[in-house]
Amino acid sequence: MWIPPDLAETVAAIVDEGSLDGAARALRITPSAVSQRLRALEGQLGRVLVVRSKPARATEAGAVVLRLARQYALLRHDAGVALGLEGPGRMRVPIAVNSDSLATWFLPALQRIAHTHDVALELHRDDQDHTAALLEGGTVTAAVTSQRDPIAGCTVTGLGATVYHPVASPGFVARWLPGGATPAALAEAPVVDYDRTDDLQTRWLIACGADPSRPPRHYVPASEDYATAVRLGFGWGLLPPLQAQAALDEGRLVRLDGPAMRVPLYWQQWNLRSPLLEDIRAAVVEAARAALEPA
Repeated sequence: MWIPPDLAETVAAIVDEGSLDGAARALRITPSAVSQRLRALEGQLGRVLVVRSKPARATEAGAVVLRLARQYALLRHDAGVALGLEGPGRMRVPIAVNSDSLATWFLPALQRIAHTHDVALELHRDDQDHTAALLEGGTVTAAVTSQRDPIAGCTVTGLGATVYHPVASPGFVARWLPGGATPAALAEAPVVDYDRTDDLQTRWLIACGADPSRPPRHYVPASEDYATAVRLGFGWGLLPPLQAQAALDEGRLVRLDGPAMRVPLYWQQWNLRSPLLEDIRAAVVEAARAALEPA
């Protein structure tokens, strides 16, 4: 069944803008026209595509149409640029990336893309274990993810591994871990987690033989603020070298006994022959392989 590009675009605009009124402003049509387009496509497909919540969100069927709309837009953009019919700056590219990559190597990777293509980049920040869901749901066109298996319709490229080291401030160690990071001491020492979906510190505690249900936990859901909380002695945490090494060299952090944690990262993007997507992929892979350890 053929889905007209303008109707698919309308679904994407509703989801992106969060409402029919917002979609109307983005598409420069009336809210009534947006509603009519949505009803027409839902009637054609026989399925509800958008939940009229605040903000509006795509249903499972709507996510399929959303992915199609993103692909229409990308292919239309590439064709327009190749034919000299439009400038490269008209394409919005949503990308999902985990917080630690975003705080360290990812933005420099996109610097050349921003200068040469003048695209509108929209970055969605989430845990590396959850960014793939944004790609699968059509919210983004590409993602830095810990998921190795390709999502349907996507290609996968290995980026390397982020290595996290257990660290804490000297004052924290003196108070909570004076005899070292033993299982008994770790069961009482406060820990800093990124958020409630972050299980990296939990996995490290298990690897050390400590009960992960016992330590008090702080939640600091921003990468740089997380590192600051660890440096200030709120608790111990796992940090990559790019965020920890300067403080380790200056003595503001010390490394705890116990294993480092390796998190392999992958780049997944739609399997489309798009010069723009390929340039973004090449820039991300080059930067990642310079910043990360081989997986």
